Amino acid sequence: MPPLGRGIAGPGDHHPVPPASAFRILHVSTGNVCRSPITERLHRHALQRRLGGAHSGGLVVESAGTWGHEGAPMEAHAATVLGDYGADPAGFIGRELLDEHVIRADLVLTATRDHRAQVISMGHSAGLRTFTLKEFNRLVRAIDPATLPEPDPDLPDGGLVERARALVGAAAALRGWLLAPNPESDEVHDPYGAPITFFRSIGDEINQALDPVVTALTGVPARA
Repeated sequence: MPPLGRGIAGPGDHHPVPPASAFRILHVSTGNVCRSPITERLHRHALQRRLGGAHSGGLVVESAGTWGHEGAPMEAHAATVLGDYGADPAGFIGRELLDEHVIRADLVLTATRDHRAQVISMGHSAGLRTFTLKEFNRLVRAIDPATLPEPDPDLPDGGLVERARALVGAAAALRGWLLAPNPESDEVHDPYGAPITFFRSIGDEINQALDPVVTALTGVPARA
């Protein structure tokens, strides 16, 4: 079993070892060198900005690949894209998706529908907590924030673990009612081998998809 925090820890990371009460978010793509590293680090950066940097609210963000390049660094263009957003690419180590990653994940967000199907096929009751990133974005935007538990600063995790679990349950309940307008709308295409301009367009796509997700998870809107 890989050690906790592999593929996560790096300079500026505040929880290389998760707190006792944690909500794990797993981003999945193919090689774990382009899309999922970008998504993981943008997601972590957004959480740090919303929650004040040092406080994670018990939300732990990881990534892996269905054909992951075990031990590989992220692609250079992916690191450049992260720098464009002020996110830190340092210390990232790619990994292959394993059963234990799915077992301990509270929410799995994939780049494509095929990745979603691969995660669900691994079992572990993953179906109710596995979505494509864009699918989850669509569902989250339809959920009334007033129906979710309010953040509670008196709790060690700020009340965000309970809120995140409620959000996933609400999204799963909506899935059969709020369908994608077309299959392509749930896909984030692979920029592997493409020029930096395409990587930047994918980075923008991911960043826009993450914004309402992070707002729903934290109850804190993006800073201007």
